[in-house]
Amino acid sequence: MAEADQKVSSLALKNHRLIRPAAFIFNRARIRLWPDIRKSRAGSYLQFLAPGVIAMTVLFTSIFSGIELIWDKQFGFLKETLVAPVSRLKIMFGRTLGGATVATMQGIIVLLITFIAGFRPVSIASIPAAIFLMALTALLFTALGTAIASALDDMQGFQMIMNFLVMPLFFLSGALFPLEGLPASIAFVARINPLAYGVDGLRGVLVGTAHFGIGMDLLVLGGVCALFLAIGAHLFSKSRFSRLKGYKVLCEIIVYVS
Repeated sequence: MAEADQKVSSLALKNHRLIRPAAFIFNRARIRLWPDIRKSRAGSYLQFLAPGVIAMTVLFTSIFSGIELIWDKQFGFLKETLVAPVSRLKIMFGRTLGGATVATMQGIIVLLITFIAGFRPVSIASIPAAIFLMALTALLFTALGTAIASALDDMQGFQMIMNFLVMPLFFLSGALFPLEGLPASIAFVARINPLAYGVDGLRGVLVGTAHFGIGMDLLVLGGVCALFLAIGAHLFSKSRFSRLKGYKVLCEIIVYVS
């Protein structure tokens, strides 16, 4: 019963994360932003907005995938995984790749929705590059979500931390407004925001305008992704659940066999 509730809740969350960007695109596609949008050289606001909404979908889906780890902790599903004859490092990477795959697929769906709304990439050949950037961004933030979930035991704390992180990450990424002409303090925060490089990379390959440069976007995304994967692997392997409950399960198996 608990597993069925988890599946229903997970499906509802994923559908909600598709409805929000679709509404965003269709409600904002014809809004004329302030004159500063012309500095981005992206043409219409829809051309500028679409890569940001795709990145928003990938961000929300990937970073909140860590809540499934906490859910599995609370309902005992993770214990069944931890007793498998595989290392916890492989389990962590498997969960991270799974969450990143779901986030990438949802990003592709939103990309198709933007086509319906009227968005047009500079070239069809740019779509595979955009999918690669979606996957890299999804892997980065799924690793971050897994790392944070590994250090927590309750969903309320996870959601509080995620909401504290996600909104600044999104609004300071250049998804809704160009990064040109920002005050120095905000521009500095945008430069250290990894999502800004994901948005900029998508906008560079799909629209042909990049603030940082696609090479820099790939370098930063790859480096931060490797860092978060390493941190997530360390926290997952050293988490309290892995040390204590893993041993408890092993003891239960020994008692049962004897």
